[in-house]
Amino acid sequence: MTITSSRPPVTAKRHRKRVAVTVLVWLLLLPMAGWAVLRFGGWERGALVQLFAFTPYAAAWSLVPALIALLTRRWLGAAVAVVAAALLAVAILPRVMSDRDTGPATGVTLNIMSSNVELGGADADAVVKLVRDQDVAVLALQEFTPGIQERLEAAGLKTLLPYSSAAPVRGASGSAVYSRFPITSPGARRNGGGFMQAYGTITPPGAGPIVVESAHPLAPYAVEVLDDWSTDLANEPHTDPDGPPRILLGDFNSTLDHHALRELIARGDYRDAAAATGAGLVGTWGPYGGAPLPPVTIDHVLVDKRIGVRDVRVHGVPRTDHRSIYASLTVPAA
Repeated sequence: MTITSSRPPVTAKRHRKRVAVTVLVWLLLLPMAGWAVLRFGGWERGALVQLFAFTPYAAAWSLVPALIALLTRRWLGAAVAVVAAALLAVAILPRVMSDRDTGPATGVTLNIMSSNVELGGADADAVVKLVRDQDVAVLALQEFTPGIQERLEAAGLKTLLPYSSAAPVRGASGSAVYSRFPITSPGARRNGGGFMQAYGTITPPGAGPIVVESAHPLAPYAVEVLDDWSTDLANEPHTDPDGPPRILLGDFNSTLDHHALRELIARGDYRDAAAATGAGLVGTWGPYGGAPLPPVTIDHVLVDKRIGVRDVRVHGVPRTDHRSIYASLTVPAA
């Protein structure tokens, strides 16, 4: 008696199809798996530094190879893809969770805003309107030029924020801090990347002194400047538990997926205001000279952990590729 299998024979064509699907699954998932491991370990290097600014988009895409592997029953590939997606989710999801620690809820309200005015070309009237409409008491500016200074003040900025610590420079390296309250110990320092960072100490009514600095570390625009970029971030001022609380806000040229910025936040004992309020994935920069790339979050408000965060929003400003970032804070009462 001859026993035959009811299972159809695996033809060469079916075999090739199965191999092709398997190769496709691994081609899709291996880059995501590598991305997840490097992000988890903070090991991005070289050209990957720029690429890692897009990690939130990679996290969303990581679900695709996981789904394909599951649907095609490539179980090993599915396991790798699911782990990679989970690692990226752990890195990304806390930034959209609004129930995170936002710090002290009692104290004096202080509304602040930062805006990179792109070589001084931003719409000054729009910036001043935001200051007025959002009741901003402190404004930090990057790429602050003599031209934008004249236009801002002509638009009424000095009426709203009469005190300033300003270092206007033609090009991209200028900086300024404007305040509703008197500024003591004003000044500006030039960081290693060549950008000025204006700073000063304010004392809002009912509160103690607060140190404010407009941050602008070098951008990681090429592999040969990465050391200078990471050094600029490492050299940003840290909070001082024995001194006044500090606010560091501006264009950090880094996202929370860059290890260098996470190190600054951790070692400096800061809180990222947007991430604390669930707004940590709102893009602040882009498009980039017309390039078809999605926006990334490189403008931040970092606050001393003695300062609470009530609200964070971003606002578009004409004629600059950055969006302004606004934060309503609670600073310690005097």
